[in-house]
Amino acid sequence: MIKRILILAFTFALAACARADIEDTISESFDVGPGGLLTVDSDLGSIEVKANRGRGVRVEVVRTVDTTNRSRAEDVLENLEISFDQSGDDVTVTARFDSERKQWWRNRNPLRLRYIIEVPRQYNVDLKTAGGSISVDDLQGKVRSRTSGGSLKFGDIEGPVHGRTSGGSITLKGCEGEADVKTSGGSITVGQVSGPVQAHTSGGSIRIDRAAGDVVAETSGGSIRVDEVFGSINAGTSGGSVTARITRQPGADCRLTTSGGSVTVHMSGDVRADIDASTSGGRVISELDVEIEGERKKKSLRGELNGGGPEIYLRTSGGNIYLKSL
Repeated sequence: MIKRILILAFTFALAACARADIEDTISESFDVGPGGLLTVDSDLGSIEVKANRGRGVRVEVVRTVDTTNRSRAEDVLENLEISFDQSGDDVTVTARFDSERKQWWRNRNPLRLRYIIEVPRQYNVDLKTAGGSISVDDLQGKVRSRTSGGSLKFGDIEGPVHGRTSGGSITLKGCEGEADVKTSGGSITVGQVSGPVQAHTSGGSIRIDRAAGDVVAETSGGSIRVDEVFGSINAGTSGGSVTARITRQPGADCRLTTSGGSVTVHMSGDVRADIDASTSGGRVISELDVEIEGERKKKSLRGELNGGGPEIYLRTSGGNIYLKSL
């Protein structure tokens, strides 16, 4: 195992930026093969991971201190320790900032970090930062990321994706396997996923282009749109419309609910289902040939589609419900 620890105080030259900051860059390179794991665990900073065509991991750490005073910058950097570890094809980067040793900066942290990292295209990453955005380029491998305050952006990942942020949007171009993403405050946009999708946000819209597996999408304040789902779907929002396209026979019950908007379901003509649709503040409008018992009602529709099957449960308190054919 190779381990390098950098206690960053007076050892690196500092350069003044045009924005009245002091900035410098640390670079480390590691000879690794494909299929390894990059782990980043940082107390602060944004993380950007790019795929390269070669063999190896290259890490650049850009440190910026919000001051033009060199002695003050050195004072800040005394509280920062970065370590680099290599074990076989795995690389670990850890950064710890002793925020308790507050001096002239008092209640704010003047230090900003930015990680710019290149890895082999076939590589796995596990990224964690306590404050900053995370972006991952197209990779062949597993991707895990967590941040306490920033956006998450993923390219086309040939593997599963797990992402968590406490305050920011999430964008995923696509992945193979499960997509499991969650934010406490932002929108979620997901492209094509070859497996199931779990998407949760406490304040934003959700858009999923295509999911080959089951979909669970939940938001407390925004619309939900799933353009194509091959499995079952469970989508719920407290403040927006819900739209879904069910293109194949679901293997389990589906639920689409909202407290403040319309619900629209497009279904393939051969889907077999039991329809249970009801609205408190609108109408149920159907293009589908649903076999019902008794009198047809404006605000509800219950019956069998193509002989019945898994339940399609549709509810809204403040809008219409539309059942449409593909």
